[in-house]
Amino acid sequence: MTQPRFAPAPFTLAQAAPAVLAMAVVVVASNILVQYPLDATLGGLNLADLLTWGAFTYPAAFLVTDLTNRRFGPSAARKVVLVGFALAVLLSIWLATPRIAVASGSAFLMAHLLDIAVFDRLRRFTWWLAPAVSSTLASILDTVLFFGLAFSLAATPLLGYGDEFATSAAPFLGVFSLELPRWLSWAAGDFTVKLLVAAALLVPYRLMLAVLIPAPTGETANRA
Repeated sequence: MTQPRFAPAPFTLAQAAPAVLAMAVVVVASNILVQYPLDATLGGLNLADLLTWGAFTYPAAFLVTDLTNRRFGPSAARKVVLVGFALAVLLSIWLATPRIAVASGSAFLMAHLLDIAVFDRLRRFTWWLAPAVSSTLASILDTVLFFGLAFSLAATPLLGYGDEFATSAAPFLGVFSLELPRWLSWAAGDFTVKLLVAAALLVPYRLMLAVLIPAPTGETANRA
C-alpha cells in the first residue's frame, strides 16, 4: 500500500527551531550518558558489560529526523541534522570529551544522512515502512562508527582519550566464554536496544503524524 503524495510544507525558522533544539538535546544527553554503563544485574547478568544509558535516549534523534522529513521533506531534514550536528558537537566537547564528540558527530552525521535518503525512498509506502527501515539501517551505521571511533584501541592513537574500562576484556555480552573488549558488548547491546526503542517510537510517530500532517482532501487528494 502506498501513501498519497504530499507536498512538503514551507519550512520556516520558527518551525526549524524546535526540531534543532530537540535534536541537540537528545544527542548531547546521549553523549554524556554513553559514558555511564548500566550498573545493574538481570538474572545474574552484569548489565554494565552490556549496556550504557545512552542506548535508551539516542533513538529519539531518528524520531526527530523522520518527523521533519515526513512533514517538510528531505531538504528540511538535512538542515535540521546539520545544525543539530554542529550544536551537538560543540556542546559535547564541553560536556563530554573531545573523543566522544568526534565519534558522535561523525556517526550522527553519516547515519542521519543515510536515514533521510532511505526514508525519502520509502515515504510513499505504508506509514511504518519508511521509519522502520531507515532507522534500522542508520542504527547499524551509527553503532559501528560511534563505538569504533569512541572506544577502540585502533582509534586511540588518532583521537586519544582512551577508556581503559571500555577496552578491558570481558565475556562477550556478559554470558559467553569468549572474552573481547567490553565496548564490543556495549555496541551489540546498544544496537539491540536501539531497535527495541525505535520500534516503540513507531507509536508516538504514528500519533504525531495525525497532528503534523492532515489527511489529504479535495483538490490535494485529487492531485495525489
